[in-house]
Amino acid sequence: MIFCREKIEVQSEGQHPTFHNITEQVNEIVKKSGVRNGMVTVYSHHTTCSVMVQECSHDRTYFGLEYLQQDLCNIMERLVPTCRVENQYLHPGPKHVEFGDSVGEPGPWTSLNTDAHLRSCFFGRSECIAIEEGKMDLGEFGYTYFIDWDQVRARKRVVQVMVMGE
Repeated sequence: MIFCREKIEVQSEGQHPTFHNITEQVNEIVKKSGVRNGMVTVYSHHTTCSVMVQECSHDRTYFGLEYLQQDLCNIMERLVPTCRVENQYLHPGPKHVEFGDSVGEPGPWTSLNTDAHLRSCFFGRSECIAIEEGKMDLGEFGYTYFIDWDQVRARKRVVQVMVMGE
């Protein structure tokens, strides 16, 4: 049994959800692992991010989002509106803001990301994808995306990739 763990770094943009097509990077990790048949788990330890398998829409908005991604953002905006002011949601409370200060957050405004936490709960933070004959079995149109729902600021994010199999 082979186990291989690697990380992919991405840069979120802030001001809107950031989608990263990480299909090729994950494919390279699978290839390098030497696993012919098994599973690859793509995971985010960030509680405001998601990993999903979805079709590439090809067409893009003027801001660079694929149409399917923009459609998803539009639906999420109706279900879980972007947090724009304190007290819009119960979270963050004063103790959480105090905790943020204690770990060096640049200001209480960085905790105004409740929408990102809730959106991450809807979509989850990982995907397990079968590996067959050394390649991810994504179907004919599948791509792997890492989504940073947190809009309060741009920052580096880490995608965890674990390959297991023979």
